[in-house]
Amino acid sequence: MLDALTLDQMRIFVAVVEAGSFRGAASRLLRVQSAVSHSIANLEAQLGVTLFDRSGHRPTLTREGQALLADARAILLKVDSMRARARGLGEGVELELPIVVDTLFPIATVAAALRHMRKAYPSVGVRLSIAALGGPLTALMERRCTLGIMVGEDFRDPRIELEALSSFPLIAVAASDHPLAVRAETENLSGDELMEHLQIVQQDPTPLSEGRDFGVLSPGTWRVSSQEAKHALILGGLGWGRLPLWLVERDLAERRLVRLPAAALGPRGEAPVHAYLARRIDEPLGPAGRVLREALLGCAGGALPGFLP
Repeated sequence: MLDALTLDQMRIFVAVVEAGSFRGAASRLLRVQSAVSHSIANLEAQLGVTLFDRSGHRPTLTREGQALLADARAILLKVDSMRARARGLGEGVELELPIVVDTLFPIATVAAALRHMRKAYPSVGVRLSIAALGGPLTALMERRCTLGIMVGEDFRDPRIELEALSSFPLIAVAASDHPLAVRAETENLSGDELMEHLQIVQQDPTPLSEGRDFGVLSPGTWRVSSQEAKHALILGGLGWGRLPLWLVERDLAERRLVRLPAAALGPRGEAPVHAYLARRIDEPLGPAGRVLREALLGCAGGALPGFLP
């Protein structure tokens, strides 16, 4: 009977898949292997399907098992989310609020939200980390942070809930005395022209983007670990690169940097990126975290004074 299904059976099912064996699942769950095998056998009998092909050295999912795995994971995520919400309703004020912010997001916006939170909870400490590319997602997955701000569409996980914050453009720029900047004064630049010059690129501190590049055109690249270093090298005329418009508006106005109108990177070398507030669905926000969340979401609609547009 389906009514006899238990969450424990579903967790064991998922654990066997993730561990790759009944023995591995037993070790992960701190149970004896026979109990894991018995639970899976009961689950298969209740569902009326075979979940694993046991004919090989290791159990492999059957077609039915593959189809039902997604359902089991979805159910467990919903249950974890419900438990987290219930825990959060009864928890007190946090001692510390660890947050991680994508290096592309304007930190002045975060500061305005933190000022709002501090007025309500002055005793709460804050630990703020800045990370690039897969860094925010990794920090959340490893439970090093409670709240995160992620930029772009390249890193996702079903255990992370996202809420839209704002959008801003990334633009291609070079120092005003760079050869590309001189040519950009009179003509649009082709992708081939950009490829002839060194590109300054932000590197990912995590393995999440291994084998992938984002917006990289030049075969010659220098990779840096921080947005500040990338900005400084481009200002120094060493190469070209893409930076958020909010970071370089003053440089553009004072002619230290020049926009590179390259259609290969979007109209006039410009491409919009979207920022999201991120948190684990199984980790409840305490009172200060909830206030900070509301303050950060306020930046999207300009609901709070002091936020950048």
